[in-house]
Amino acid sequence: MSTGAKIATLTTVLLLVFGSAFFAVWFYFPYSEGWESGTLNYFKREGFVFKTYEGKVIQEGIKGKMSGQWSSNEFKFSVTDPALADTINHLAGEKVDLHYKQYLHTLWWRGDSEYVVDSIR
Repeated sequence: MSTGAKIATLTTVLLLVFGSAFFAVWFYFPYSEGWESGTLNYFKREGFVFKTYEGKVIQEGIKGKMSGQWSSNEFKFSVTDPALADTINHLAGEKVDLHYKQYLHTLWWRGDSEYVVDSIR
């Protein structure tokens, strides 16, 4: 094998390794995780090819730059586990505590939100 072929092979291998590592970090490793609480506003299953579970929790409180401005905050999320989705689906209008993992970017088969709920209490 010539030196040029060895360099090309090594370069290809390094690009594949670093590209795979970048893809894994960008889409699969959680950036943060935590709990969000509020009233479940809606929960639905949507999508053309990849059906995903999407929901929104309304969190009442003070929000805004001006002091005394009263409004609510929204927490939009996705769910990947069908059993958990079935549980959440029956809680519309209820106060819920959701544990989520935040990813840097979304994947079309995981949902529309970078926040993916993995448990409820």
